[in-house]
Formats: sequence, C-alpha cells, structure tokens
Amino acid sequence: MRECRPVFSFSQKGGRTDNVFFYDVEADGFSLDDKRDEILANDLPECLAAWRDRDAKRDSDRTQKAFFVSASEIREANYELSLSRYKKHVLRAERYDQPMMILEKMKALNADISSDIQELEEMLG
Repeated sequence: MRECRPVFSFSQKGGRTDNVFFYDVEADGFSLDDKRDEILANDLPECLAAWRDRDAKRDSDRTQKAFFVSASEIREANYELSLSRYKKHVLRAERYDQPMMILEKMKALNADISSDIQELEEMLG
C-alpha cells in the first residue's frame, strides 16, 4: 500500500481554515510498477464525491476513509499532515482453533489426499 493520500483544506480564498479533510486513498487507478498501467481499483472518484459532500461535523469519525481534523490539532502536531497520525485503527480480536485441533484437521486432510492418490494409482495400474 502506498502513502499517496490527498489532504485538502477547505476555506474560501483568503479565508480561515478551521478543518482539514483527509481521505485514505489506497489506489489511484494505475499499477504501482514503472509501467503505471491502468487498473480497476481507483479510490479517486469516491474521494472527490466525499469532498463534494463534506460536512466537518458529520465526518469526524476517524475510523472511516474520509474524515476531518481541526486546524488547531494540526497546529499542535507541528503541522504534520500524514494520515497515519490522525486515522484511528480499530483492532478486532481474532479467534483461532487450538493448535491440536488444527493438527487433527491437517491429518484428516492428509489422509484424504493419500486415499485419493492411492485410488488414482490403482486406476492407472
């Protein structure tokens, strides 16, 4: 994932910026290699739509792709504009089977595979 993440402030020309719009762009419609071939993944249209439909009070949930940060908070952070500084990540606990249960499942799969291989060998003579 690359760090190309547009940051926009919205204010009238010569006006005061109270909030800065952040959008987590993961794909810009082009491959990341040197060829920069066009690909299907493209967050830019959604980013533009979110920008046009912006509402600093409504879009304050920092776990979403689009959100606002107050200019005063950015000032306090020494004008750092990296998305990762302001975006909140929600961590979810994952549940896994016990290791012994996983091993038993693997043994059963191996037994099925061995049985299938033996059956194929018998069919081939």
